[in-house]
Amino acid sequence: MSNRVCCLILVTHVLCGAGLSIAQPTAPAPESLASLVFHYLDAADSDEADRLLRTIQAHADATVDHVSRIMQTDRAYQSQPIGTLPEERITIQGRAYPLSLSIPLTYQPSKGYGLVVCLHGAGFTGDVYLERWQARLGDEYLLACPTYPSGAWFTRGAEELVLATIQFVFRRYHVDPDRVFLTGMSNGGIGAWLIGMHHAPLFAGIAPMASGLDDVLMPFLANLRNTPIYIIHGAKDQVMPVELSRSISRELAVLGYPHVYREHQGEHPMAGGHYFPREELPDLVTWLNRQRREPLPKRLTLVREASHFQPFNWLRLESTDPIAAFSEDLVSKRDDQIKRREYAKLDAEIVAPNRIEVKAERVQRYSLFLNDQLIDVSQPLTVLTNGQVSFEGPVTLSLETLLRQARLRQDPRQLFPIHLAIQVRKQPS
Repeated sequence: MSNRVCCLILVTHVLCGAGLSIAQPTAPAPESLASLVFHYLDAADSDEADRLLRTIQAHADATVDHVSRIMQTDRAYQSQPIGTLPEERITIQGRAYPLSLSIPLTYQPSKGYGLVVCLHGAGFTGDVYLERWQARLGDEYLLACPTYPSGAWFTRGAEELVLATIQFVFRRYHVDPDRVFLTGMSNGGIGAWLIGMHHAPLFAGIAPMASGLDDVLMPFLANLRNTPIYIIHGAKDQVMPVELSRSISRELAVLGYPHVYREHQGEHPMAGGHYFPREELPDLVTWLNRQRREPLPKRLTLVREASHFQPFNWLRLESTDPIAAFSEDLVSKRDDQIKRREYAKLDAEIVAPNRIEVKAERVQRYSLFLNDQLIDVSQPLTVLTNGQVSFEGPVTLSLETLLRQARLRQDPRQLFPIHLAIQVRKQPS
């Protein structure tokens, strides 16, 4: 035995004989379930997220109900910078983008605020929009103005930036998820249309200004069934002809979707009719103040092309017949399938307690994500697709489904512990 070990034994014996005890190393306190859940939701590394998922599943208190309540009510918000923050940055796939924020000086982490995301036009940057909006929005809203090169908001990269901007603000500030708005001017208005249509369940409203849509994009307006719309356009606009917005308004009327259409007669010394008059802003803000998102509507309409299969509230397309696929800039490609507007479509409605009816076009498989706010989870469920029974029986709640969907969606008002994969049977020819 070494002298060092002998000395240690001797010292221990002497101390214990004197009635003294030696403090033993203590294990760190286990992380609380709430802390585990939010670390999982916010984990940037997928391997770390998988480890946390397994830890949560093994936790004695981790039930679907308990974890759902945690995600809905227990997130703690730390103090963050307030005021005008014109030089924030968002990094996406190694590339940094400027982000300008305006946070009310009266901001309190305990209170949920509305969020307005504003997209600039070509030749501008996000920070130039701060001053115009700040005075009118007041203390009830956070304002986020990202900058994208050339104002090309109709590109896939710009779409990713807008979604990342929303999550950037959500993780730092207390945002009411039912009061998130997307607006934009000119090219930014085109982005508001495209991103708003493809991700409609995120928004309490969209407000495109002085913009428009190509005819091949009109079918995606159907996605806005539950999303309020406020359109502003100048009658004398020579850059984006006013007929672009008039045609959208007519299409929304055909769909039966209520919307606000404002056509102003103003002209700017530099921009002519292609601008957003300050005088229009008070009415727009009044409209924003009235809007609240319906997080779990009973009826959804979903139109998709092949590059946008993200979840859409409680629906998701999984597999389709051959359909059109957009290019990386979302609008330039004009192959025959796009020209013919060959898109997939789902129209789904909870028509009675525990009965869902779905009409599917060019769809082979889709998913339903459900919870106890949409159906009675203790009773059997019936799903009809194109008039045929495609599911009938009990449903199973899954903690793993709840967590994975929550991490994917990052929306505490849309939590889904039930996942049903539905195969669409072909109609007899």
